[in-house]
Amino acid sequence: MIKKLTKVGNSLALVIDRPILELLNLDAQTPLEVHTNGRTLTISPASEVDLQDGRKRKVAEALGRVNKRYAKALKRLAM
Repeated sequence: MIKKLTKVGNSLALVIDRPILELLNLDAQTPLEVHTNGRTLTISPASEVDLQDGRKRKVAEALGRVNKRYAKALKRLAM
């Protein structure tokens, strides 16, 4: 199947036809994992492990920002 990208604002979107969505049991709320090797694009439903890893990464990034911003205060509290 050959598809073209559709312009959406300043971005481009790939429209997935309903029969394919139904076959893969996907809907608008299904989190998708997107990978590329520089030449091909792979889109698959995100596994629970992927979702947990993403959450852990977000928490770690937030903690890093807090530590950076409040380093002095946190050191004083630790004493």
